[in-house]
Amino acid sequence: MIKDINNSKLEGIFEKEFIKELYQYSELKKFVAGDVIMDYGKYIKMLPVILSGTVKVLRKDDNGKEILLYYLADNESCSMAYGCCITAKKSEIKAVAEDDGEMLAIPFEKLNDWLCKYPSWRNYIFNSFNDRFNELLLSFDTVAFGNMDTRITNYLAEKHNRTGSAVIKVSHYQIADELATTRVVVSRILKQFENDGKMLLYRNEIKLLNSFFKDK
Repeated sequence: MIKDINNSKLEGIFEKEFIKELYQYSELKKFVAGDVIMDYGKYIKMLPVILSGTVKVLRKDDNGKEILLYYLADNESCSMAYGCCITAKKSEIKAVAEDDGEMLAIPFEKLNDWLCKYPSWRNYIFNSFNDRFNELLLSFDTVAFGNMDTRITNYLAEKHNRTGSAVIKVSHYQIADELATTRVVVSRILKQFENDGKMLLYRNEIKLLNSFFKDK
């Protein structure tokens, strides 16, 4: 049983009685950058609610190529994990920690019980599905209709929004992997952005300048 979590946002989302049960049955887990929280082909026995830090959710195609679906942070949860939990289905996604943080691991046995018992939990789950669906639509639109310059710009802007920092710690290889393109293409576009005065490029690090945000 979790005795206390200093997280006022949870109190703004859920009823006090539900928070008591949430702390009673959930497990507080810490993670560090690079930890695999969920993996392909594994049964998911818990639903993660991210309290701090950022987690990226990936999907793999038939050729083994991974593409970024969305990020989780700030009391967000993964609707795809929820679906796997309640249907006892093997995971088709992979969740990897971007940085250090904490999460609540909610046992799958309680998910449906709480759905009927607590309106706030029901709203949270439905909103989570809606948010993830909208993010997937945006990703699809960007892949289908946007050029790679736009996709990289949106990728870096999302990183900034999640971390609050203008310094993005990421390699060209990682961007290429998550956007399903090549490192050469990414490096060429980033170099053009640097020449345009939008960012400064360092080894495994990108500093976004004011002009980058003015164009957003």
